[in-house]
Amino acid sequence: MSFHHSAPDDVHESAEELRTALKENGITLPSLGVDLPGFASVHGVSLVALGNCNAATARRLAEVLRKAAAR
Repeated sequence: MSFHHSAPDDVHESAEELRTALKENGITLPSLGVDLPGFASVHGVSLVALGNCNAATARRLAEVLRKAAAR
């Protein structure tokens, strides 16, 4: 798996885009945000931390992804 180096604004923007898309599908991942250790990494790999969610949210996310894949 290769990682793309991203600028600080890119990782924040990516996290917000994902938060918005999830919200549009009735899904909230409360811990979604920028992975701070990765953000501060000397290797320049910034990550979006998806965080934890309950079983109902995981099922809803799986349902939305299955529907999108079936299109």
